[in-house]
Amino acid sequence: MKSETESRKDDLVQSIGELAKEVQRLARVAVQLYSAEVETILKAQSRDSRRIERCLDGMLDFCFDDGALVLYKKLCRYYYDIDPEATVSYVHAYREMWDERKPDKGSLDGEPRHKPDKRDKLPPKTKGATKGPKGS
Repeated sequence: MKSETESRKDDLVQSIGELAKEVQRLARVAVQLYSAEVETILKAQSRDSRRIERCLDGMLDFCFDDGALVLYKKLCRYYYDIDPEATVSYVHAYREMWDERKPDKGSLDGEPRHKPDKRDKLPPKTKGATKGPKGS
């Protein structure tokens, strides 16, 4: 017979499992919704920074999911040609939130989820800095 403590632990484990399933379900819904938005932005060749950044901000919370990460990277690559500094800040935000690399090591599974490239060398966006007019 299980003790009361063991029974509580089992209930807690079951509750955590249910929460994890719900988070995965929400991520799938988010990927569907953000897929449509990203495709609309790309198809329209939108240069609306607010719209793009609002989308990136929302997707960042779901980048634990590979589908969301693919969309995030796709939109970052597109946005880089519009605002490289802002894009670099989004790459850094992703890395701060989700990258599991340790100093001098890859991620926990031995491979980083991203490969460094020339975009990583751009200086981070400074607070309070103003941008010139779009398209200049």
